[in-house]
Amino acid sequence: MQLRKMMVMLAALSSMSLALTACGDDATTAETCTSDTDCASNFCNTAAGVCMETCDSASECPDSEKECAPLAGSANTQKVCQCKTNQLCNEDDSTSLVCGTVSKRCEEPGSGPTGCTKDADCGSGNTCNTTTGVCSPAATTCTGEGKATCAYGSACYSGTCSAPPAPTCENYDNFGNKAALGTTGPIIFKVATGTATTDTAFCGTTSTKRVKITISAYSDTAWPATSAGLNGFLYVLVNGTTQAPSISSSTGNYTVSGNRADIVANICVLPASNTTSLGYYFTGGNFACHQANY
Repeated sequence: MQLRKMMVMLAALSSMSLALTACGDDATTAETCTSDTDCASNFCNTAAGVCMETCDSASECPDSEKECAPLAGSANTQKVCQCKTNQLCNEDDSTSLVCGTVSKRCEEPGSGPTGCTKDADCGSGNTCNTTTGVCSPAATTCTGEGKATCAYGSACYSGTCSAPPAPTCENYDNFGNKAALGTTGPIIFKVATGTATTDTAFCGTTSTKRVKITISAYSDTAWPATSAGLNGFLYVLVNGTTQAPSISSSTGNYTVSGNRADIVANICVLPASNTTSLGYYFTGGNFACHQANY
């Protein structure tokens, strides 16, 4: 009888030990998910693929994940428990846990996503802080032009982030390869008409008027060293057919500054011509219409 009692007590102690171990390992075995409905808490950190515990105040969170705040970059505004430092993650018996950059949970090094490196890694309407690897909601106001602080696919216009003008030209209407367009490739945010001169050396003896058109775009991917490397950049005629833009290799016709490129393309028109409808796009990017008046 005594032996049986001892065996029962040992079994109980063993179960308690396992329960304590499981509690200590909670930070490294977070419930996985792809949407909020996968989680008992109804909150999925979709960037990391793990469920988060919701909270109203820090007192409801474990000591290792004591930050109670909305998750940066998430469309769900409910507050959740988040880790802040590696030191706090190891307050118990653990010594090797780290605060996940993306998961905001205490985890084993290398077990979670390393973070974003470009805006395309983040959800719609978010931008990537490449220093911290954290996605966060994009700004709605901005300064300057081009991408500025706007979400990828938008651009800064008069201090506000908005999508580039929608294409409404005949060039776009007749363009048959709209599947080649998107919001992940280089984004054209401005097209401007430059000088118009008679240039028979460049244009020949019929369409003798040479008009320079500046196309300004930004890209998450590094621009090529020369305009010759601009693969996937096309000029669309009014009838919808495409051709490679005519870009001079001389200095000043292809300028790169950070994520921005300014490309000077040429069109040759009849001497009496004073306006032309143009279309330009990069594969995977937007379609830009421009009515050139010269």
